[in-house]
Amino acid sequence: MSTITALKNTSERSYLKEEHHIFRNSVRKFLEREAVPYYEQWEENKRVPSSFWKKMGENGFLCPWVDEQYGGFNADFGYSVVVLEEMTKVGSSFGGFGVHSDIIVPYIERYGTEEQKKRWFPGAVSGEIITAIAMTEPGTGSNLAGVKTTAVRKGDHYIINGSKTFITNGLNGNLFIVVCKTNPDAVPAHKGISLLVVEDGMPGFSRGKQLKKLGQHGSDTTELIFEDVAVPVENLLGEENKGFYYLMEKLQQERLVVSIGALTSAERMLEITMNYVKERTVFGSPLSKFQNTQFKLAELATEIQIGRTFIDNLIQKHMDGTDITTEVSMAKWWLTDLAKKVASECLQLHGGYGYMEEYEIARRYRDAAVGSIYAGSNEIMKVIISKNLGL
Repeated sequence: MSTITALKNTSERSYLKEEHHIFRNSVRKFLEREAVPYYEQWEENKRVPSSFWKKMGENGFLCPWVDEQYGGFNADFGYSVVVLEEMTKVGSSFGGFGVHSDIIVPYIERYGTEEQKKRWFPGAVSGEIITAIAMTEPGTGSNLAGVKTTAVRKGDHYIINGSKTFITNGLNGNLFIVVCKTNPDAVPAHKGISLLVVEDGMPGFSRGKQLKKLGQHGSDTTELIFEDVAVPVENLLGEENKGFYYLMEKLQQERLVVSIGALTSAERMLEITMNYVKERTVFGSPLSKFQNTQFKLAELATEIQIGRTFIDNLIQKHMDGTDITTEVSMAKWWLTDLAKKVASECLQLHGGYGYMEEYEIARRYRDAAVGSIYAGSNEIMKVIISKNLGL
């Protein structure tokens, strides 16, 4: 048992039962066989192939919570946690899978009609359908009420015009939940937002350039362009002009997913660094024998353990249906900042080798940078916390 595993076992993880551990072993073996040998190549290619998505689906690792009648196995959120953790241990370029399974498809579950579920769920579970959510625009980030993309109702269609950027799964995706302004005159502005589902191949829909990112190279990120895209009214998700409220309701799980990924990555970085300092000899002694090394790693291990206890408590509350808006905002900013801190400290302990691409810590260092930005910047998280504290 590794040191990190031992630490994690001291944390209360009551939501994980024997069946979850069996499931974890299956996921881990699958990834060792189907992902680990190809991961570096996928990063160079700047995308994970759609064939791997289908393999994930074939093995039941996509949207396991979906009801059995649509191809899932009606699993609890603990199964999603297992998949998220195991994929993050391999690398952060798998973020698009968590976005698909635990952020986007849940919108369809919560707000979709029975017809929409029958149409889209089976493919989402099998990997034939890859989803993305189009929120961010070139001039609009955290202020979703300020989106400029419009959807004008004409008969039995909405006509969408606008553009989106920083869209995860934008290249592989073929089903897009698009945040649109359906009532540009609404006061306040957020009351005029709706969610429309655009399907790949609809005339007027196209992808812009694939974006070159600092990190997470295998997670494809693109621009999306909508030029007079006619979307059937049947593709409206939920009610017209209620989209902003839907987004706010589902952001709790999105930020929890990001927090889980950040902590798992921090645990992995600590693990590989502890292994490295035991093997690396400096001035005739293992690097692990120097007090500075010991203190640095002791501090990081302590903060990671605090984070593990906190996140496991939040996962349990979330599964119990508790509103954890304030706490998950705390977790999102603190854990993504922690991941960046761990990345920096662990790279430093690798010395010059840490700056070399063949060492995993270099990849983890650049991958960690975006955590404090997406899913609502950490500054926005502090605004939410302050507001909920009555400030």
